[in-house]
Amino acid sequence: MSVTGAGHSADLIVINGHVLTMDEDNPTAEAVAVKDGTIVAIGSRADVEALKAPATRIIDAKGGSVLPGFIEAHMHLFSGAAELAHLQLSGVHGFEALRKAIRDYASMRPEAKMLVGQGVDYTVLDDERVTRHHLDAILPDRPFVMAAPDHHTMWANTRALEMAGILNGRELGPGNEIVMGEDGLANGELREGEAFGPVLDLAGESRVRLGLATGGEPDPMPSAQERAFDRDIMRRGLAWCARHGITSIQNMDGNLYQLELLAEIEAEDGLPCRVQIPFHYKNFMTLDMLDKASVMAERYKSEWLSSGIVKVFYDGVLDSWTAVMIAPYADRPDWVGEPLFTPQEFIDLAVAIDKRGLQIAVHSIGDGAVRAVLDGYEAAREANGKRDSRHRIEHIEVTTTADVPRFAELGVIASMQPPHPPGAMDFPLEPTVSRIGKARWPLSYAWRTLKDAGAHVVFASDWPVSPIDPILGIQAAVLRKPWAGTDPDQRFSLHESIAAYTVEGAYAEFAEDRKGALKPGYMADLVVLSDDIEKAAPEKLYKLHPVTTICGGKVTYQA
Repeated sequence: MSVTGAGHSADLIVINGHVLTMDEDNPTAEAVAVKDGTIVAIGSRADVEALKAPATRIIDAKGGSVLPGFIEAHMHLFSGAAELAHLQLSGVHGFEALRKAIRDYASMRPEAKMLVGQGVDYTVLDDERVTRHHLDAILPDRPFVMAAPDHHTMWANTRALEMAGILNGRELGPGNEIVMGEDGLANGELREGEAFGPVLDLAGESRVRLGLATGGEPDPMPSAQERAFDRDIMRRGLAWCARHGITSIQNMDGNLYQLELLAEIEAEDGLPCRVQIPFHYKNFMTLDMLDKASVMAERYKSEWLSSGIVKVFYDGVLDSWTAVMIAPYADRPDWVGEPLFTPQEFIDLAVAIDKRGLQIAVHSIGDGAVRAVLDGYEAAREANGKRDSRHRIEHIEVTTTADVPRFAELGVIASMQPPHPPGAMDFPLEPTVSRIGKARWPLSYAWRTLKDAGAHVVFASDWPVSPIDPILGIQAAVLRKPWAGTDPDQRFSLHESIAAYTVEGAYAEFAEDRKGALKPGYMADLVVLSDDIEKAAPEKLYKLHPVTTICGGKVTYQA
């Protein structure tokens, strides 16, 4: 048995579990004891139960797996929480099904000033692109907008476009587009945040999107009532995370307001998850605005609430041709996408952030974006000297043979999402695979290739882009099939997948010495599953679910 501070009675003991510690020196156990938010013993049931006292809470795992709490390394907490109340359109196909779903939702919400749908496939009408005219035929008199699963394209009806003042189009920054119809009016398709922001603002939920849309603060600052409303949204999101076994969140959009709301929740009743919120640097900002990132890092640095990281978008997504490629898109031979920064602008930015000792996380989907960001990280190392920076690249949906080894060489974390490859979970193969083109398939969503080349690969969901459940992500990672027989196998083993949601997540936030594994002296963050994950058939993993989540020694979810 592995023990620290033995001899003291435990606050909480988990028994009857198949404990997977993710600690190579002591991989399995039967029971875990917790005191004052820390693991104090791990080993046989008899040894651990010796720490039982009359007040000790006993949790019977009933033969289920006990794992380190999941670390969600890439998600959008505030906007995801708000979306829990929106119309969910995942799996809806064809005009009739779409019409029924939207009309049913609208009839149940007669008071809503704006109706919002989420998760609608790009191919919902097969090869026909959705326009405002389709949506007008469904709902002519109330404003409606619906988002693709990737949240980079939305479709609005005429009423919404009129109310948002964009029916006649509008000047936008690079990478954003209000698609115009032959009649000189917007056709309803809105690509990227600047295009659909004015429509979404009609829903009165603009504050939940600020961390993503502008990285700025609410103006004017919300009233006490609005702030309480926002805290309730945030609480819903935190509870949704705890319910899925998540104990740490690395949020991928942010502003000071989110940190303040979370600090208020922590003061009122404690946080059920540990949360890291970045400063979001946008391409219209200037380098002196990084002072705010340093202030956020200085002000928030506890184990429960922290910052210290800067999030950046370098490109968009493949499905709307906004990801930046090295060679043209397979289905658009004159187009490589438009970056949100020039390569030199990004180099200057990376050098400036790195100089402050902050971590950087950059959304880079196309191989052109991935290369530009690696170049920026290399320039930062040359300018500021080598350090353990653990800068990150988010998504890496396409890369190149030349860039694969650079991750390990530069110490860059590959932050990837098992639910994202088309065909792996909810996303259809088309249009994405045709857009990438067969020549680039072998290095698309190349988790295994990057891991085998020595990179730290960390997994996440990118919720609400994909379902938040880490177990679904683990299943997607172990079952992944190549699109062509000649493509390399990118699957992870079960243990590698679990490690990518625990050990690697802890490494990504410089906390591998205190969380991400079950060891004496580590934080008491753990999850008890409904069954033994090692005995479950890979294609049946989705049937497993958390029955108890414990964060900091407190039960944050109980089925």
